[in-house]
Amino acid sequence: MTIDLAFIVEALREISKVIPLTLFMTITPVLLGIVIGIIVAFVRIKQIKFIAPILNFYVSFFRGTPIIMHIMLVYFGLPMLVDMMASTLQLKIQSSTIPILFFVILALTLSAGAYASEIIRSGILSVPKGQLEAAYAIGLTFTQAMRRYILPQAFGQSIPNLTNVFIGFLHATSLAFFLSIKELTGAANIVASVNLKFLESFIAVGIIYWGISIVAEWISHRIEKRVTAYRKGGFSS
Repeated sequence: MTIDLAFIVEALREISKVIPLTLFMTITPVLLGIVIGIIVAFVRIKQIKFIAPILNFYVSFFRGTPIIMHIMLVYFGLPMLVDMMASTLQLKIQSSTIPILFFVILALTLSAGAYASEIIRSGILSVPKGQLEAAYAIGLTFTQAMRRYILPQAFGQSIPNLTNVFIGFLHATSLAFFLSIKELTGAANIVASVNLKFLESFIAVGIIYWGISIVAEWISHRIEKRVTAYRKGGFSS
């Protein structure tokens, strides 16, 4: 058995057509997840009554169960909820009109939010408490102190772990093929099935995944170098 190098190049060309969709399915949930993570982290740190226990359950559930289950729960459960509400409120909405991609993005966003919240929470807790006290001493409010000093430092601490989340969810997009969304792994499966050259197809898609991961790590390193300047002076202007 020999590896068809020419076909790997051809497979790369064909599979790379779905890179934009795969990146959209990765970047969107991660960015939205970071926003959710910041909110959840604040609520859990402040231990807000009634809300904190609910968010503790949310984080525990989504971190403790596989992403494929989240996708399936949203894909099968949300349409039932939408149809039930439409029927009750007499709305002209049908779950069948909702794109499948929306269910995948929603499920991945909820999962990313749970992971990001723990990363951001640990980043905030890693900042010395004296930073917040010093901010109060110069007349800043809690929100101002968090926005100007605590969060930038916490974000700098969290960048490597957030990069790992990005790469993990890049791989998790392959699960969308279960719902017939043609992302990188799905495209590789189709190319392999048509040409019966599975090894070459998956070598090609592996190269693409690896290449995207290398670029993500490079960008992460550049951002980290800029953001971690906050660590040096704390209250530098």
